[in-house]
Amino acid sequence: MITLYTFGPAFGVPDPSPYCMKALMLLKMAGLEFRTQPANLRKAPKGKAPYMDDNGTRIADSTFIRFHLENTYGIDFDAGLSDTERAVAWTFEKLCEDNLYWAIVYSRWLNDENFNAGPVQFFQAVPALMRPFVVFMVRRQVRRDLKGQGFGRHSEAEIGALATRAIDHLAAYLGDKPYLMGDKPCGADAIVLATVASLLCDIFVSPMLGATAKHNNLVAYRDRLMVEYFPD
Repeated sequence: MITLYTFGPAFGVPDPSPYCMKALMLLKMAGLEFRTQPANLRKAPKGKAPYMDDNGTRIADSTFIRFHLENTYGIDFDAGLSDTERAVAWTFEKLCEDNLYWAIVYSRWLNDENFNAGPVQFFQAVPALMRPFVVFMVRRQVRRDLKGQGFGRHSEAEIGALATRAIDHLAAYLGDKPYLMGDKPCGADAIVLATVASLLCDIFVSPMLGATAKHNNLVAYRDRLMVEYFPD
C-alpha cells in the first residue's frame, strides 16, 4: 500500500502545501490506490512534506515521487507530448515551483495580516507559553530561507511584480485549452493546479490574488480540475 504523508486540507484547498497537493494529484492521475497520513517532519527523510512510503520504500520530494511512480509503475505523465512540449511543460512546472511558490511563501509567512489569517493555525498544538517563541523562530527561519533563495531580498511590491509577470505568462500560455498542454492532463498540471488554487485563496490578501483572479481562464482551470481531481 502506498502511503502519502501530507499536511491535510486547509485554507479551502486539499493541502496548504502546493507540493503536497501536487503529489496527491499525481497519485490520482496514476490511478494507484493510496492512503494519506499526517506528516511528521521530524521523521521525514528530508525534513519536509510530502514524502511517500511505497511498501517500505521511502521517497521524499514531490518531483522524486513523480520519478518513482514513472519508473516503478511504468507511468508516463507526459504521454503524447513531443520532446519540445515536454520541455515547455517542465519549464512551467519549474516556474511554479521555483518562482511562484516563493512568492506565496513570502505572502503567507512574512505578511503579518496573512500570517495571522492562516499559518498561525499550525502552532495551536504548541503550549501557550512557548508558542510566541516557536512562532518567532519558525518565521525567522522562513525569512532566512527566502533571503537565501533571493525573494526575501526584494520588497513586497517587487515580489508582487515578479509574481504578476509569471501569472500573466501562465494565463497566456494556457489560453482556452482545458489543460496546460492541450486536451489531456500532463505531469505539470499537478503543480500548476496546486499553484493556481493557492494563489486564489481569498483569505490571503496580496497583489497575486487580484493578478490571478483577473484571468478568467485560470479561475475556470482551477474550478474544472478541482471538480475532476478533488471533488470532495
